[in-house]
Amino acid sequence: MIKILIVEDDRAISDLLKLNLKMVNYETKQVFNGNDAVNIIEKENFDLIILDIMLPELDGFGVLDKIKYLDIPVIFLTAKSSVSDKVKGLKMGAEDYIVKPFEAMELLARVEVVLRRYGKKNDILYFKELEINLKERVVRKNGNIVDLTLKEFELLNLLIKNKGIALSREKILEKVWGYNYLGETRTVDMHIQKLRKKLSLEDNIKTIFKVGYRLED
Repeated sequence: MIKILIVEDDRAISDLLKLNLKMVNYETKQVFNGNDAVNIIEKENFDLIILDIMLPELDGFGVLDKIKYLDIPVIFLTAKSSVSDKVKGLKMGAEDYIVKPFEAMELLARVEVVLRRYGKKNDILYFKELEINLKERVVRKNGNIVDLTLKEFELLNLLIKNKGIALSREKILEKVWGYNYLGETRTVDMHIQKLRKKLSLEDNIKTIFKVGYRLED
C-alpha cells in the first residue's frame, strides 16, 4: 500500500487530508512540525510527502533541504501563494506546489500524477466487496469478474477515487467522456443506473439533487 506522510501544523487540515487520502486507499502518517518530519522521514519509508511551508521549529523549505537526498517526491501544500515562493519550492526539487484553499479532487489527482511519475501508483482499488484492477481494467466482486464497458469502468474508477465527494454530471462528463463530448448529461444517469445494477451499489451511489452523484460506504 502507498504510504504518504502529511506534514501540516493545522490539525483540521491535516485530518481532512488524512480522510481524503484514506478514501482512496492510501496509508498515511501525520506530523505537525518540521523537526518531527525530518526525524520520521529518516526512520521510516514513505512514497510521498505532502508538506506545508509555514511549520513550527523548521519550515517546509528547511525540511525539504534536509531530506532531498532520500529522493522522496514532495508536494508543497501551503498558503504561501507568491510566484517567488512557488519558484523556490519547485527549484528545490518539489514535484508540485498547491496553494490553499484546495479542492480535494484536484489534490488527489495531483497526488496520483506524482506517484505515477515515480512508478508508485496503486494499481488496485477496493470498495466493499469490489476489487478494481486498474492495470488489467478488471472488476471483481467477491472474486468473480463483473463485465463492465470501458465507460462504466472509468466511471466506477472516478467515483471510487472521489468517494464522499459530490460530483456534478458536467464534471463526470468532462472526466470520463472528455472535454469535447457533445452528448447530454442523461448519458451519465444511464451509466450510473447500469453500475448500480451490475455491482449492487443502489445504496452506495447516492443521487445528489440538482447536482449529480456521490459514492458512499
